[in-house]
Amino acid sequence: MKRIKYLSYYIQDGDNEDRVCALSAKTKMDYICSVMNKNGFFVEIISASQTRSKKHCFKGRTIRLNEMQSLKTFFTFPAGNILKRALRWFSSNLFVFLELMKLKKDEKVLVYHSLGYMKMVNLVHRIKKFQLILEVEEIYADVIGEKSLKEKEIHFIKSAERYIFATELLDQYVNGGKKTSLVIYGTYHVEAEENYGIKEEVVQDRNREIVNCVYAGTLDPRKGGAYAAVNAAIFLPSNYHVHILGFGTKLETENLKELIEKVKEKAKARITYDGILSGSDYIKFIKNCNIGLSTQNPDADFNATSFPSKILSYMSNSLRVVCIRIPAVEASMVNNYVYYYDEQTPENIARTIMEIDLNDNYDSKKIITELDLRFQKELKIFLEA
Repeated sequence: MKRIKYLSYYIQDGDNEDRVCALSAKTKMDYICSVMNKNGFFVEIISASQTRSKKHCFKGRTIRLNEMQSLKTFFTFPAGNILKRALRWFSSNLFVFLELMKLKKDEKVLVYHSLGYMKMVNLVHRIKKFQLILEVEEIYADVIGEKSLKEKEIHFIKSAERYIFATELLDQYVNGGKKTSLVIYGTYHVEAEENYGIKEEVVQDRNREIVNCVYAGTLDPRKGGAYAAVNAAIFLPSNYHVHILGFGTKLETENLKELIEKVKEKAKARITYDGILSGSDYIKFIKNCNIGLSTQNPDADFNATSFPSKILSYMSNSLRVVCIRIPAVEASMVNNYVYYYDEQTPENIARTIMEIDLNDNYDSKKIITELDLRFQKELKIFLEA
């Protein structure tokens, strides 16, 4: 059986060690793993994830996720003060370093790009000469606004032998077509309706039916998507409900909840923070919504190349998608399936939401299915070359 290692910050479903993991990244990883499995590859996931617990240490272990996937975690010190966090980060990188040092020359390894272990991976890559397949979602230096870091990040990305990019624009910007690459916007997996408690088809009647809109993603104020979605509720009528599903720090979550309480004083529409959901709970929630919101700040540098993976998550569950007009989405194959607004104001977001006809013949699953079949074929060739 063919085998491949996949490094990232990953947790298993039902994790009870409070290890760090971006759910959007996990969702995309799960899909890529499933496609590799279909192509006959056993995937060994190596997780650099550390606990957020301030009191407890956790042992590392290797578990079997299913017949074609395993997960290896490492001992993690607790979080806490600066010294404890430094010890936790250093030990995590050390354990992953030692694991990667077992690699053979020219062995293919898929690495989810992260600043957290970028230097360590670069060092092992130079020592062991393995084939680095880098999965690049965005330029993180653009997200955090550190221009001095960007040159180092780009240099590291260019050191890889092959790439899996999130957008065509990112491929052009970093790679320029020089090395073998694939593009995958997000998860091309269509969930079966009968597996979930799905409501009956909504008939849009502004006087009766509740139209459920959802923003699912980061609460990071630098990206601004959650805040824009909340503020749009001020301009929606009473038969609309804006849901926020988001992950962030304790402070980011508290700040968002405070904003929601302020907006409630002005808005006729309902607005709620519905916590963090994953797996089947997330799918069931999303499927019971009508419109997905991709409302990140269009002026941020990362939007020049970054594709909002939530768009695919919405579309694979038959939601209409409201999105700020950005180059990465316009240049993609889902361009004709998105409802754009051109100016980042609550009024424009709300207007676009209300203009959507929920009774048309919209079928986002068709393009998602086409992308899925295409990616399965491309990934097989990509990994076996």
